[in-house]
Amino acid sequence: MNKWHLKLAAQHVRQGHIIAYPTEGVYGLGCDPLNQTAVMRLLAIKQRHWKKGLILIAANFDQLRPFLQPLPADVEEKILSSWAQGQVITWLLPAHPAVPLWLRGQSDKLAVRITHHPQAHALCQTCDMPLVSTSANLAGKVSAKTAFQVARIFQHQVDYILNGKIGNRTRPSEIRDAITQTILRAG
Repeated sequence: MNKWHLKLAAQHVRQGHIIAYPTEGVYGLGCDPLNQTAVMRLLAIKQRHWKKGLILIAANFDQLRPFLQPLPADVEEKILSSWAQGQVITWLLPAHPAVPLWLRGQSDKLAVRITHHPQAHALCQTCDMPLVSTSANLAGKVSAKTAFQVARIFQHQVDYILNGKIGNRTRPSEIRDAITQTILRAG
C-alpha cells in the first residue's frame, strides 16, 4: 500500500473532490460526508436520489460518534463486537439531529460501517474522518471491481482513483437496523 497515494486521495477528499477506492467487495465512490457540494455531485454522478441515504465507512467507531446519538451500552457492545469479529455489517443507527439530510435521506437513522479493507481503512485514517461510501456504479447497474472499470464507467467524473484490489466478498455488506435487528439487505 503506497502511503503517497493515500495522502493524495485524502487531499482530494479535503478539497471536496470525489474519489474511488477498493472496498471489501467492490470499488466505492466517496467524499467528505459534511461537504454538501461533494455529496450532491457524487449522487448526481451515480444518478442516485438523496432520499435513499448513504453509508459512512470509518477506521474506528470514534470517527462515527459525532454523527450518531448516544447508544444504549448493550447495543453499542453488540455493534462493536460484530466489527471486532470481522463481520462486514453496515448498521443503521440513530443519527445525531445535526446530521444533514443528504447523508441520512428520509430516515432518522444513519448507515455506518467500520471497514476491514486495508486500503479503505488506511484511507479513513489518513483523512482522519469517515467517508461516504457507495458502490461505484450507476444506480441499478453492476458495480465496478477494478480501477479500470471505474474509469470506464465514470470517465472524467471521478477526480481520483486509488488503485488497489478489492476484498474477497462476493456480496454487498449486510445492512441491519441495530435497534430492531431487522435485516434490510442480506450480506
